Amino acid sequence: MNFRTLSLGAFALIASLMSLPLMAEEGARAYIISPAAGEVVSSPVLVQFGLEGAGVAPAGVEKAHTGHHHLLIDTDLPDLSKPVPSDEHHRHFGGGQTQVELELTPGEHSLQLLLGDHNHIPHNPPIMSEKIMIIVE
Repeated sequence: MNFRTLSLGAFALIASLMSLPLMAEEGARAYIISPAAGEVVSSPVLVQFGLEGAGVAPAGVEKAHTGHHHLLIDTDLPDLSKPVPSDEHHRHFGGGQTQVELELTPGEHSLQLLLGDHNHIPHNPPIMSEKIMIIVE
């Protein structure tokens, strides 16, 4: 094997490892600080994110045991092996934000946090909150 073959093989290995989601710290969890499950609120709704056993880092910053929040609104979990979609049901907080004011229509809404790595891919195992329901007046 010559140096060129070895370096291409090493490159392929590094590229394949970079596409893998970061491993989660055992016991790490995300949670919604507010609003509380079942709470009746008015719009705009201040949603505050909590994280335990991991740190917050902006999207694009690859650092062990860190990630950034994604807020799932009125939807189920996405495919956990792929980057979290970006649409009105999947809000990204790639700047490392830990809260947001949401304009929500009156009625019942579900909220859930999902931490993503530097490439928006959920950790393995996923670091996520429980899905909560709130009522907007």
